Amino acid sequence: MSVHIIFEDAYILCVSKPNNVVVHHAHHSRNVADEDSLLQLIEALKGIKTYPIHRLDRKTSGIILLAKEKQYVSKFQELFTNNQIEKTYYGLVRGFAPEEKIIDSPVKGRDANVHKDALTILKTLEKVTLEIPVKPYDSSRYSLIEMKPKTGRMHQLRIHTNKISNPLIGDPKYGDKNHNIMFENNFGWCKMFLHAGKLEFKHPFSEEFLSLKAVFPEDWTSAFEKFSWKNPLTN
Repeated sequence: MSVHIIFEDAYILCVSKPNNVVVHHAHHSRNVADEDSLLQLIEALKGIKTYPIHRLDRKTSGIILLAKEKQYVSKFQELFTNNQIEKTYYGLVRGFAPEEKIIDSPVKGRDANVHKDALTILKTLEKVTLEIPVKPYDSSRYSLIEMKPKTGRMHQLRIHTNKISNPLIGDPKYGDKNHNIMFENNFGWCKMFLHAGKLEFKHPFSEEFLSLKAVFPEDWTSAFEKFSWKNPLTN
């Protein structure tokens, strides 16, 4: 499996993580221990150890920052903690999503008993109606959305889109099974449609402003073509 390198300097490696790849094998991911993690793929590719600066779900594709030395991690993590890094995600969701919406709804953290504040700014970019029935309707509607999370809770975007009744296509936990099956049966697209597309920040060491983008996976580009949608990362 190939890993696309987006940016590299003495401090960080920025790569595009493929769908269904864990960043590293933690205790809770023992069931996929026989599959290579992102860190293992990078070590095989580059011959170096790297250290994750932030999280990305196994089923989410896209941009992730990795530090080349452990001592660099905290400086970059401060950008996330202090909201000094802008994260842009893209999702393909069921239904016609709101043109613009601020979703301010608490999300359960890793400790499932504790809810934490979570904020997502959502904007709808494209819409399509398909003459393909999905129970209980004779046709089906979908939207391409852009999301800018202002907090970094576990499964935040997956939970927030579900909260406004526009769940992500291909999401096995928070999604709509009937629509997921329709996408797989009609188009052969079975991966989750959530992509970390862009990171923008001032490098804490070089002080250079970086605008880094991760190209969409194959299922996404097929969807753009099929639905005649513009690729938001090429604008």
